[in-house]
Amino acid sequence: MWDLSVPWWELVVRGIIVYIFLLALLRITGKRQVGQLAPFDFVLLLVLSNAVQNSMNAGDNSLGGGLISAATLVALNYIVGFATFRSRRIEDFVDGRPQILIHRGKLFEDVLSKSQISHHELSAALRGAGCASVAEVHTAVLENNGSISVQAQRDVDNPS
Repeated sequence: MWDLSVPWWELVVRGIIVYIFLLALLRITGKRQVGQLAPFDFVLLLVLSNAVQNSMNAGDNSLGGGLISAATLVALNYIVGFATFRSRRIEDFVDGRPQILIHRGKLFEDVLSKSQISHHELSAALRGAGCASVAEVHTAVLENNGSISVQAQRDVDNPS
C-alpha cells in the first residue's frame, strides 16, 4: 500500500510535466475552451482526477504515489495562482488578456474569428445586455474567463 515502485521525485517530475503540458495546451486552444474557470484551476480539476494514471505515476498504484501526485498538482496550482497574482507577465501568459470584440458600434471580425466566437454567441451576449444590434454597443469584451461583457451605448451616453 505504501511501497512506491518509482522514486518519489519521479512522481513529482511527472506531475509537473503533465501540469505544464495541459496548461500550455489549454492556453493554445483559447479562452473559449475553459468557460468560467481560470486555466490553472481547470488544469487542476483535470489532472487531479487522473493523479493515479500511468502518465503521472509510472504505473505506481500505491497510496503514497497517488498522494505525492495529488500534492504536487495542488502545490503547482497554488504556485501558478500566486505567480499570476504577483506578475502581470505571467498572468498574461497563463490567463491571457481581455480582447475587444466591439468598440463604439464597430465589430472586429478578426478578433471574433481568432477567438472562435460565433455571431450567434455574440448576439446572445448582446441580447443579455439589452442590445438588439452591434450599433447599440459601446464596448463588448471577451474576458479572460471566456465570458463576454457588454456595455450599451445608452449607458455611456446617459450614466445614472
